[in-house]
Amino acid sequence: MSVNKTKSWKVLLVSLAAAVSFSMLSACSSNNNNTAAEDNTQAVATYKDGTITEKEFDLDTKVMKFLSPQQAAYLEIDAFKESILKQEVAFEYLSGQATDEAKKQAEKEADVQVSSMKEALGDTYESSLKEAGLTEADIRSYMVRVLTVYQDMLLKITDDEVKAEFEATKGDYTVATLRHVLVGLTDADGKERTDEDALKRANEVKAKLDAGGDFAAIAKEYSDDTGSVESGGEYKDKALGTYVEEFKQAAQTLPLNTISDPVKTSFGYHVIEVESRTETTFDKLTDEQKETVKSTLASKNLETFLDEELDSLNIEINLPKSTAAAEESGTTDSGTAATAAPSATPAATEAAQ
Repeated sequence: MSVNKTKSWKVLLVSLAAAVSFSMLSACSSNNNNTAAEDNTQAVATYKDGTITEKEFDLDTKVMKFLSPQQAAYLEIDAFKESILKQEVAFEYLSGQATDEAKKQAEKEADVQVSSMKEALGDTYESSLKEAGLTEADIRSYMVRVLTVYQDMLLKITDDEVKAEFEATKGDYTVATLRHVLVGLTDADGKERTDEDALKRANEVKAKLDAGGDFAAIAKEYSDDTGSVESGGEYKDKALGTYVEEFKQAAQTLPLNTISDPVKTSFGYHVIEVESRTETTFDKLTDEQKETVKSTLASKNLETFLDEELDSLNIEINLPKSTAAAEESGTTDSGTAATAAPSATPAATEAAQ
């Protein structure tokens, strides 16, 4: 368990849109000199500047499953598939609007990403691709498409915008050393705790600390945070923006060397002590931190486009129903009565819950 931020549902949608973004840039890939096979499959999405076919969608689904297998089950859910497909249209459209410089940067970054993937997979790289029914050109083309949009967003961000974004969120860059005990809603043995039980245990922790107990020893006895338990609950010199919102707010405002009341987050209840806290000014940001601010702005700009401009593309979706959805409605994709159709996979069912 970690106290670091997790993606919101909207950000998850955006990340998955990237993970299945179209790999139709074979003409741009130096690794693919073959002429693309004729695609006679039906269009699953049409919009004012083009279409996306079932074959293209299937290929990109393979790419997503290869690069993000833990999220692949979401594509078994019809409503989710439609949302992703609409966002893929956005990526297709935005890539077409990108500058040549963005495309050049995307090509370079795609090469870096492919090399990193090869190194990570080692001797299993070729066999993994073959098992997934993919080629390196498929993977690279997908990366170029996603990174073209990303690089174009980055290149449009001005220095003034970076500074304004930092000033609006500068508390995230405050560096703190702190200790905490997490009483999770699941114990170390995987047994669920009720909210009441977790809060009771967290109050027990606070009482012991208020009485002068050693924080490190108590953390090792009580904490369910595997990321800090061995260090006595300590996170040293970390930017507060890396923590979930409720934890971050508490760490920003808690007086130094004071034991907090239990702070509830999605992970459970935290008892926190901040040992040091140093604010960061814009002129002290590292180049890496400035790039982080730019990345945040790029993500926000993409979300703004999805929220406010996507409808202007006049998207029409024509996705075939999944077997599970057809079974529920009593028909198959051809409209006939469903007979002996397999049910949804366990992974898909779990993802829907």
